[in-house]
Amino acid sequence: MSTAAPAAGQGLTVREIAAGESLKPFVNFAWTVNGRDPQWVPPLRMALEPVLDRKKHPFHQHADVAYFAAERGGRMVGRVAAVVNHEYNRFHGERTGTIGFFECLDDADAAGALLEACTDWLRARGMDRVMGPFNFSTNDEFSSPGVLIDGFDTPPTVMMSHNPPYYGRLFEAAGWTKAKDLLAYWIPSPAVPDRLSQGMERLARRMGATIRSVRMKDLKAEVARIQEVYNAAWSRNWGFVPMTEAEFEHLAKELKPVVDPDLCLIAEKPDGEPIGFLLALPDLNRAIRHLPDGRLFPFGVFKFLWHQRRIRTVRVLTLGMKPGYQHSGLGAALYTHGLRVASGKGYEAGEASWILEDNPEMCLAMDKLGASPYKRYRVFGRPL
Repeated sequence: MSTAAPAAGQGLTVREIAAGESLKPFVNFAWTVNGRDPQWVPPLRMALEPVLDRKKHPFHQHADVAYFAAERGGRMVGRVAAVVNHEYNRFHGERTGTIGFFECLDDADAAGALLEACTDWLRARGMDRVMGPFNFSTNDEFSSPGVLIDGFDTPPTVMMSHNPPYYGRLFEAAGWTKAKDLLAYWIPSPAVPDRLSQGMERLARRMGATIRSVRMKDLKAEVARIQEVYNAAWSRNWGFVPMTEAEFEHLAKELKPVVDPDLCLIAEKPDGEPIGFLLALPDLNRAIRHLPDGRLFPFGVFKFLWHQRRIRTVRVLTLGMKPGYQHSGLGAALYTHGLRVASGKGYEAGEASWILEDNPEMCLAMDKLGASPYKRYRVFGRPL
């Protein structure tokens, strides 16, 4: 059953949403907060609702999740999820809880009460630290980790988040501090100088590596190859948690209808062993933003398809190399190959995100490609 507790501020209560209770008000509240922001891109309901469903999304197989709503006078003024990701804690040997799907009016009392409800819930489950927001983890396919703190004048690209400028202040007022900043780089043109492109191709050949597009007809095996690289490449990265086979299969299923196989690249050795991969997507937010209610059906799909054909921007989501190849230059070869393909397909600009602020190798590579950081996302944390 749901539980309610009085909170600071006149008429303010925070309650845990009961298992089995409809989450539609929880979902709809995003429109209350962001609906008038011209840069906000609404989530697709058909994508978000299954993520929250404990019976449908594989994340819930290894995590405990509680949803909370802050209400004032019977009206929702904030929402949040508290999460214990057992896979994360097993991998890192920690007792860290997280929060996610945070939305709140500019109301410090409501935000503080929501975050306090999360910390109480996490503390009761043995956690000694909390970080967030994550939706639900750094592997999330729904939106990026953190709170946007710089770059409010442009819309987010596909699978990146956007929020009101006051969110950072709400976390700070509740006693949370910076844990990590993530950067989004704008690539003004994917065109790569011929000399650089040819040099990268020669480097790949010298290393005996082949770069190819993903084979959609052999998708199950390709997903396994990418998962092998992914879980090896990021094993030492901040915030990383290995994706389970079920999560990877779910993500592949979600992306299959929209992925451009030419923009999903695998680097492999002569014996076929995968050693790196790059995933880029057309910036579908350029089409989704024309669906103000977040619904594809029954009529939104026609708007989506109309605008999808006109997308000229791309987001580079992921570039990963197995540990033995991470400083070999092959990652740069994979990246320039991807940009050259994107340019050849008519894409005019793009975003590379997200990149840890303290990843000097990637930040330097972005600088050399003429890209510049134009959005900053902050993950907050605090001890319990």
